[in-house]
Amino acid sequence: MSKERLMKVLLAPHVSEKAAIAADENRQFVFKVLPEANKSEIKEAVELLFEVKVDGVQVSNVKGKQKRFGQIQGRRASWKKAYVTLQEGHDIEFMGPQ
Repeated sequence: MSKERLMKVLLAPHVSEKAAIAADENRQFVFKVLPEANKSEIKEAVELLFEVKVDGVQVSNVKGKQKRFGQIQGRRASWKKAYVTLQEGHDIEFMGPQ
């Protein structure tokens, strides 16, 4: 994989209560990723960007919800998220030193 491609695979960390529990209990971090990204690309991208060792990757496709505003109906975009499990002794610090 090219470094340029790997830099584009991870879109953003996904911050939620469920993601915080997964991080605390299982050393899992949740990211929004490109819809066409596969597990090996996600693993390489996390290892490259955060300088950690990845133990495993689980992916999930999130379907967009139907929404409506008065009579106007619409649909939110579907997206893909990845649960990345880190090896023992590795951690990702999103906030940085404070």
